[in-house]
Amino acid sequence: MNQLIRYLLENMYLDFQGEISLETVRQFLRGDESREAKALLQKLIEDKGVDDLLITLADCCKEHIRTGVNEEVLREQLSVYSDS
Repeated sequence: MNQLIRYLLENMYLDFQGEISLETVRQFLRGDESREAKALLQKLIEDKGVDDLLITLADCCKEHIRTGVNEEVLREQLSVYSDS
């Protein structure tokens, strides 16, 4: 989960540059046995990809631009997305 969050932070500009696919997310989450990682991966499989995730994250992170988009904000947003 930490590697995925770091990747998203490094590539954020209210959109995410670079190519990220479901397989890329799987690689980032490989070996992460946390509940959050499993829930996110399950949600992405149900959604058949990462497109909805990226759009949702960009929209939700707009609210945090003034106060800062950081690892905690992304972790929270990924968790909310996974649970939706």
